Amino acid sequence: MRRTAHSLPAILVAAGLTASVLTAPVQAAGGTRSDPAVIISWNTIATRTIFTENATPIPAAPLYYSFVSLAVYDAVVAIEGRYQPYLRQPRVHGRASSEAAAVTAAYEVLRYYFPASAGHLTTDHTASLNAVPDGRAKTAGIAVGRTAAAKLIRARQGDGRGAAITFDRAPAIGVWRPTPEAFAPMAVPWLGFVRPLVLNSPTQLRLPGPDPLRSKDYAREFAEVKAMGSATGSHRTGAQTETAMFWSANAVLQYQVSLGQELGARGWSFLRTARAFALLGTGTADALVSCWRAKYDYGYWRPITAIRLAGEDGNRATKPDPTWTPLVPTPPYPDYVSGHACVTGAATETFGHLFGRRSIDVDIASSVTATTRHYRTTAALDAETMNARIWLGLHFRQAMVDGNRLGHRAAAWTIAHELR
Repeated sequence: MRRTAHSLPAILVAAGLTASVLTAPVQAAGGTRSDPAVIISWNTIATRTIFTENATPIPAAPLYYSFVSLAVYDAVVAIEGRYQPYLRQPRVHGRASSEAAAVTAAYEVLRYYFPASAGHLTTDHTASLNAVPDGRAKTAGIAVGRTAAAKLIRARQGDGRGAAITFDRAPAIGVWRPTPEAFAPMAVPWLGFVRPLVLNSPTQLRLPGPDPLRSKDYAREFAEVKAMGSATGSHRTGAQTETAMFWSANAVLQYQVSLGQELGARGWSFLRTARAFALLGTGTADALVSCWRAKYDYGYWRPITAIRLAGEDGNRATKPDPTWTPLVPTPPYPDYVSGHACVTGAATETFGHLFGRRSIDVDIASSVTATTRHYRTTAALDAETMNARIWLGLHFRQAMVDGNRLGHRAAAWTIAHELR
């Protein structure tokens, strides 16, 4: 039987209504057990801080989700044990409040990386700590949280975020160029050069590369996106268009919200909740670092450019359409590999690890269509998202397939090597 999730906060986040101050989590009865709702609440606060208040580019956002969730995880593990910390933590002597540690770790990390949000964050931190009984355990927990945050912040110094890197390859056949209508330069090109959190390097996970322009595979994928992804006169059914639009929302946010709902509904423990967010954030962050490096290195053109210039690609099976336009505007970065597919692969690999690969049983909402869909298996979620981005006219299928595999591999590496 499907359980009922306490989904109102998640629905508000998915709809973008995240600017209001959240209600402080309720202290567990008697104060003897930590309430995991506080971790879910602070993940929602992180969402408000990252996206609503600071307009962080979607591809870079998982880095900050990861920083917050890893600091929270390390703070909780320092007190409760049972799992390996991400960064070595000082030994905790005597009792300490896991709740005070978790909210303080999240607060300190968010305040450091997003100083413009310090006022709201301080209000949230005070409200959360007011729900923790005063005493030595609370004081000790605050100290543990501060230490975990400081270690994380120190470890990420000089990691390559925001480096002065640009995609400056000259326009050529098969090479990405800024696309209509904005003709914007590549967004966050530095992301592919950031030091990963768990992977050894951004290029550790090798890729086969996009299809050669004169190949039959390229012609087949060209025909698919041309027919199915056009804004007008496409071969999509109404249901396929609905699916495409459902997945035109912010996928990073969709999976973060879904995980919070699922953990709350399933009644997971404080420590397991902290670990789940850390796995999702870190696996997704490393997947996107790898993905952006592939985008930068391969620099493969988008369907809108390929279809309009098909007369110059050397493939007799492709026919140009100089007015072809995708269902939604093309984001400002190369096709191969798909960032959406990398995010989804990392999420489904993590969900499969946490909930069971053959029965993840998760609900995901879309702020674009204002609907919620249920997914029973990782395979069903992977397949639908890969089709959806082609039906939007944004990617060739090879970019989706290889991106999804890359996301799975990045998250699997995290699961195998950290937070064990």
